[in-house]
Amino acid sequence: MMPMHGVTTKTNITSLKTLDITRCASLISLPNELENLSSFEELYLNRCSSLINLPNELANLSYLKKLDLRYCSSSISLPNELKNLSSLTILDLSGCSSLKSLPNELINLSSLEELDLNGYSSLTCLPNELVNLFSLTRLNLRGCSSLTSLSNELANLASLARLNLSGFSSLTSLPNEFTNLSSLEGLDLNICSSLIRLPNELKNLSSLTILVLRDCGCSSLTSLPNELAKLSSLTSLDLSDCSSLTSLPNELVNLSFLTRLHLSGCSSLTSLPNELANLSSLTILDLSGCSSLTSLPNELANLFF
Repeated sequence: MMPMHGVTTKTNITSLKTLDITRCASLISLPNELENLSSFEELYLNRCSSLINLPNELANLSYLKKLDLRYCSSSISLPNELKNLSSLTILDLSGCSSLKSLPNELINLSSLEELDLNGYSSLTCLPNELVNLFSLTRLNLRGCSSLTSLSNELANLASLARLNLSGFSSLTSLPNEFTNLSSLEGLDLNICSSLIRLPNELKNLSSLTILVLRDCGCSSLTSLPNELAKLSSLTSLDLSDCSSLTSLPNELVNLSFLTRLHLSGCSSLTSLPNELANLSSLTILDLSGCSSLTSLPNELANLFF
């Protein structure tokens, strides 16, 4: 089979909306003529491991809404002209481990709603200008292991609904300013192994429905702030593998909409508050691997009726 060095494009395919070149491992370039696809909306280049650069002309795809560059070449670079993709709503750079920084021009992507940087292990800092992405609703920083801190300015992302910080091994605390994220519905702090405290102001996240604190196993996180119980919209709380957690606040009973409580692997947890039985919406309670738990409150039976 002949190696796939490039793609030729018939410029008269004006109705083409989606081009999927996923896993074309020998593809090294894209034709400049792509800009002539006037109706083009989605471009998938996932795992094109030989792709070195993107043509500047890509910026002329005025209707492009999704650009998927997951796990592309270790030497790929992003053209500054990317800023001209005025309709782009989803940009996926997961696993682009060679990129050390994001081009500041990204701030001009005024329609961008989802930015995925999962596994972007060379990223050392986020540009402050990121706060100008006023339409951003999802930000995935999972596995960005070289990041050492979060900018307080991120708290100005007023539309942000989902924030994934899992695997952020250098994170010791959340900036207090993060509690200004009034639209935040999901916060994932899975495997944030250096996390020593949660800000009391967390209670101000009035829209938060999902909070994942799984495997925050550092020795200092032995308890949860009482203010956690003021997250009145919370439906799912995952504390699995928080091995130093010794107790739960009685105030958790105030989480009247909580349907899922995961405590699997909380090996230092010795007891459960009796008040837990008053969580009338609870449908899943996972206590597997709670090896220090000697008894269950009798009141827990109330959850079955």
